[in-house]
Amino acid sequence: MWEILVFILISLLLVYVSRASLPDRLSHGFYRFFAWEAILALMIINLPVWFHNWLAWHQIISWILLIICILPLAFGIHHLVSKGLPDQQKHSEPSFLGFEKTTVLVTSGIYRFIRHPLYSSLLLLNWGVFFKDPSVPGTLLAIAATIFLILTSKADETECLRIFGPQYQDYMKTTKRFIPLIY
Repeated sequence: MWEILVFILISLLLVYVSRASLPDRLSHGFYRFFAWEAILALMIINLPVWFHNWLAWHQIISWILLIICILPLAFGIHHLVSKGLPDQQKHSEPSFLGFEKTTVLVTSGIYRFIRHPLYSSLLLLNWGVFFKDPSVPGTLLAIAATIFLILTSKADETECLRIFGPQYQDYMKTTKRFIPLIY
């Protein structure tokens, strides 16, 4: 019962954060919300076994992914804020979160290798949580989150093409979406 209450409370917070994106099906925030929801459900399902049998093969994979997921998140946000020059007033996209309202295309740091380090972080988090206790419901949630993150990245790229134009199109030719040199 507590799991449902926690899911509802955190979902309400996610709805609040995503409130400007949810009415716009073409916004990257629309799809990101559903990825967040799938990851949240996966976390709640696997929370009871989070520290059980922590040296099992799947727990080791989980911990590695969960630790690694911090890197693209930290580097991605740092570069967006320090190099992207976010401007709340100048930016015309009300559905973007504050640090996403960049006025300069960021192509340095981690963005030199991948276009979506924040979504890469969520993918790593998603699969790290999945490996806490691999199961059929967990597999379905992890796949759903992955699909929503791919849709998020595609919507984000459409938005970036609209904002940055040919500069972003050229950038897309030199980087991968989530995993350097692979995808």
